[in-house]
Amino acid sequence: MSEITHFVVVPFDYVDNDIVAGEPVKCPTPADAIERAQGLWKTFGHAGAIAFSRTSDFEIGKFDARHVLRRFGQVPSEY
Repeated sequence: MSEITHFVVVPFDYVDNDIVAGEPVKCPTPADAIERAQGLWKTFGHAGAIAFSRTSDFEIGKFDARHVLRRFGQVPSEY
C-alpha cells in the first residue's frame, strides 16, 4: 500500500452574491498550505481560503475525507 498525503489550498470569491471556490493549489507541506491560504485571503483579497490535507491510495482506490488544516475569511460551511 502506498498512501500519499496531498496538501491543498482553495481560495473563495464572491460571485453574484454567492461564495464560489476557485482553482485548488497543491502545496508541498501543511505549513506551506496554511501560509498560502492566509496569503490568498489577506494579501490577494479573496473572500476566504481553506487549507486541507487528504490521504489517498490510488492502487486500491482509497480516498480519505479531507482534514481541514485552517480556514481564513469567508468559507462555505460544506468545506
